[in-house]
Amino acid sequence: MAKKLPSPCIDVCKFRREGHCIGCSMTKTQKKIFKKMKNPAEREAFVTMLVHQQNDLGKYSHWRAAYLKKCTKKGAKPPFAA
Repeated sequence: MAKKLPSPCIDVCKFRREGHCIGCSMTKTQKKIFKKMKNPAEREAFVTMLVHQQNDLGKYSHWRAAYLKKCTKKGAKPPFAA
């Protein structure tokens, strides 16, 4: 059985870009929503949405490598290609 997809948070947690974290692009509300998600498909869809959000906002190229490392450490398969 695949491991649960970890939070997209990469432990930067500084909300400067109009309420978006400079590490992962989530807002405080989005972080709360993700924590409540239990369904693997919902978590995967959320991370996919977050990747699109990061592309729209820009300046998040560092996140993908950090999240891939986190997924590898936790034994989870990320919802995007490495």
